[in-house]
Amino acid sequence: MKKLFALLYCFLSFKNLCSAQDLPSIQTDRPDQTEYPFIVPMNHIQLENGFSYEKTSRNSSEIIAPTILTRLGINDHFELRLITEYAFNDDSENIAGIHPVLIGFKARLFEEKGIIPITSFIGHIGISKSASAAFRSTYYAPEFRFTMQHTISKKQSLSYNIGAEWNGETAEPSFIYTLTTGYSITEKIGGYIELYVYILQMEKPDHRFNAGLTYLFNPNHQLDISSGLGLSETSSKYFISLGYSFRFKI
Repeated sequence: MKKLFALLYCFLSFKNLCSAQDLPSIQTDRPDQTEYPFIVPMNHIQLENGFSYEKTSRNSSEIIAPTILTRLGINDHFELRLITEYAFNDDSENIAGIHPVLIGFKARLFEEKGIIPITSFIGHIGISKSASAAFRSTYYAPEFRFTMQHTISKKQSLSYNIGAEWNGETAEPSFIYTLTTGYSITEKIGGYIELYVYILQMEKPDHRFNAGLTYLFNPNHQLDISSGLGLSETSSKYFISLGYSFRFKI
């Protein structure tokens, strides 16, 4: 039986390696807060898995283990997306459960040409009934982003997002802006630094900073680590995150 599993693993690894030879290396929407305009290759599934610990205030924290972004490439300009998260809030109530599942898509809008960045649109909607009782919202919770990236050089890029999110309780959105620069340190190791801000109506902006590294095992498998901190009085104190992403052909 062990030999059978070993042969099956080798076959799947060889199949994925062969299919990856004609594809660019895996491009993920983690570990930073900036989403990227790249679409998962057609007929491929990409799973972006992570663990995070966030110190939200002096007396509370949140652990998300795991967070899973599932992406299915439909064609060169469109993918389907599904986000699931299991969270544990360490505060006076010690709440644990599943956040509302987010379903959505990413669509390519423009290719990079001159000063025009490669641009995509991402839309999600949170399904309240899919969540554990403690995390359910009153209404559906939509969110959207425009994702853009400029190529600075063969090793460096500049990416940014503009979007809005609703919490499923009020009609007032919170806006989000992100700015990050990524750099290829080696063929396998990449790094980034990022600034991002949440703007809620009638409240002060929530400014944050984070940085991280990625390690590419092969074109289909990537490991990441990141950490960040809040820059405003309304921000969370800090967070740390680990992740592993991979893709395969269906």
